[in-house]
Amino acid sequence: DMCIWMLALIDFRVKSNKDLTEEMRNFFSIGHKNEIGARRASFRVFQHGENKENDMIISYKELVKNEIIKICKKILEVLQQKLIPNIRKILQSSENEADTSAHKEARIFYVKMVADYYRYLAEVDSEQKNAKKADKYYTQGGSLAEEHLKPTHPIRLGLSLNHSVCYFELLKNQKKACEIGKKAFDEAIGQLDKIDESHYKESTLMMQLLRDNLNIWTTRTEDEANDEENVDEAQ
Repeated sequence: DMCIWMLALIDFRVKSNKDLTEEMRNFFSIGHKNEIGARRASFRVFQHGENKENDMIISYKELVKNEIIKICKKILEVLQQKLIPNIRKILQSSENEADTSAHKEARIFYVKMVADYYRYLAEVDSEQKNAKKADKYYTQGGSLAEEHLKPTHPIRLGLSLNHSVCYFELLKNQKKACEIGKKAFDEAIGQLDKIDESHYKESTLMMQLLRDNLNIWTTRTEDEANDEENVDEAQ
């Protein structure tokens, strides 16, 4: 199982005072995103669908909810207790400018993941504390991204995309969601000619998702305000 293997690899790298490579980070992120993705989809069907709730549906929904919570807590522990403290320590001792830049990017990547997994927790509970924690880490990650990453960088765009989704879906603030999304899109489109070739495909996809969400959110009528929308988010 890739997820179990990745967790073992993380322990080894942290004990060796090394960060994950970019490829390792992506395996870690995508592997667990796939692990939790199907469960999030199932929970949404039962949460917002027209299924008549019977004992079996209620029991299954509770099972899926508990699985989501378990996965989120596991990943948050890895990020907050291992990867983020480790990358901070590495940054403090780093002298090579290129390495420092890569480590700063990694730190932002991890902060974004923390925000994402608090958002996933917030999707399955009725309290606002996890949504507020997600907002806190998206804001923190966004500040770091503005300082260290170009507006067209896919991690920076993904932060803004998912932060806007958090405001729209969980914090129920459509205006703020649109402000975050529009700011990110406008800043990126203004530097589209300077986009790194290695990031072109991923960055333009993020920009497309931002634009799609903005089109959905800004064209909603008053009658649609209480309907659930399917919105795009970053990996």
